Amino acid sequence: MQKNFARTLLVIAVCMLAASVVIAQVTPQEAQQLKTTLTPLGAEKAGNKDGTIPAWNGVYSTPTPGFHNGGRRGDPFANEKPLFSISAKNMDQYADKLNDGTKAMMKKYPTYRVDVYPTHRTGGAPQWVYDNTLKNATRASIVNLPSGPTPKGAYGGIPFPMPHTGAEVMWNHRLRWRGESWHLDVNQYLGTADGKLVLSTDGQAEQQMPYYFKDGSPEKWNGEYWMIRLVNSGPPIRAGEAVLGRQNVDDDKTLAWVYLTGQRRVRKLPNPCCDTPSPAMSGVMSFDELEMYDGRMDRFDWKLIGKKEMYIPYNTNKMLQPTKDSAVLMPHHLNPDYVRWELHRVWVVEATLKAGHRHPAAKSRYYIDEDTWQGVLGDRWDARGNLWKTLWTMPTVLPEIQATVDFAFGFYDMSSGTWYVANLFNQKHEQYGITPRWPDRVFSPDALASESVR
Repeated sequence: MQKNFARTLLVIAVCMLAASVVIAQVTPQEAQQLKTTLTPLGAEKAGNKDGTIPAWNGVYSTPTPGFHNGGRRGDPFANEKPLFSISAKNMDQYADKLNDGTKAMMKKYPTYRVDVYPTHRTGGAPQWVYDNTLKNATRASIVNLPSGPTPKGAYGGIPFPMPHTGAEVMWNHRLRWRGESWHLDVNQYLGTADGKLVLSTDGQAEQQMPYYFKDGSPEKWNGEYWMIRLVNSGPPIRAGEAVLGRQNVDDDKTLAWVYLTGQRRVRKLPNPCCDTPSPAMSGVMSFDELEMYDGRMDRFDWKLIGKKEMYIPYNTNKMLQPTKDSAVLMPHHLNPDYVRWELHRVWVVEATLKAGHRHPAAKSRYYIDEDTWQGVLGDRWDARGNLWKTLWTMPTVLPEIQATVDFAFGFYDMSSGTWYVANLFNQKHEQYGITPRWPDRVFSPDALASESVR
């Protein structure tokens, strides 16, 4: 009887282990496609049949004339003109290549349009990131933790370059290549329903991705993949505020703190996730809307719909050229004159709220660029099935780190008419400055307290 009981416990333990781990479904032979038919990061190397999407010929690494690190960035495609424009008048002709949010914006605002330019596949990474991506293809798996599906065994590259699930695609987005360490000097704005633009943040930020430390390994890495410290110098009402975050692939281990000027103290945030308002965005955006999606994975069921061709913002260096924020902002949306759209293949992932969980978005759909794994567009529906928000990012060419990286990001709220744009650099002398690795203490609450200015 004791033996049977022991066997039963063993069977239960094995079943629990099997349920907690999804083994990578890529064999070493299949992974070799990353050297042939696929790009080193997992995109289709070939162009499309119509020739409107060219073949990938390597990452764009040509420096913009006159650029120096930390300075203002040029537009490598400044001489190109739009091939055509899409507006409410002709959007039915292109409906299958537009997300629901973009179509809704055209219907709501006659001034909103999409200017489509020639497609340039500028995304990529340095060779060592390619090497790690190849290793990840066969060594990485998904572990189902209390915080949701979580990557295990990946490091220093795209974790799942040949994905089979929606969760894998979303982790590719969260762990995409965008450099190791950098500094930002940004403005952020809230657009009100009546067309006013309110400066919510004038701040300086240090950011770092320990997941991409070149001298690291899966064995040495503690799961922290993104660190950020943002200190506000304005507007006056928010001067001196600061926020600090240490993001972990196990979101139960993610930590965040805020410096409150009125109390002159650093406070640990109790719930830095999901639909909780983010102090970095003046409480206007939720944590899981940052850079389109950066939240816990346990509240939703993630379904991989597949891949399709879509018009998305891309190579948006044009948006950096004006020297005034007002040039790229209109009362209800970004100025279409400065937003470049291109035709690219994207992975489509749908998130449905799990039974027993709460979130304002009952369903969401995300569009992830195949070349960079950057989430570029996202739509969210409320519990009544109404389109609630459309999210967007602005991928920008950074030749010096061999990448195309999101700069500005934000949302349009279809129900309230408000909108938000983060990370505008137009009035700044520095536009995403690449830095040496920051000491770990920079991203500590003690450092946040010691550097408080008020």
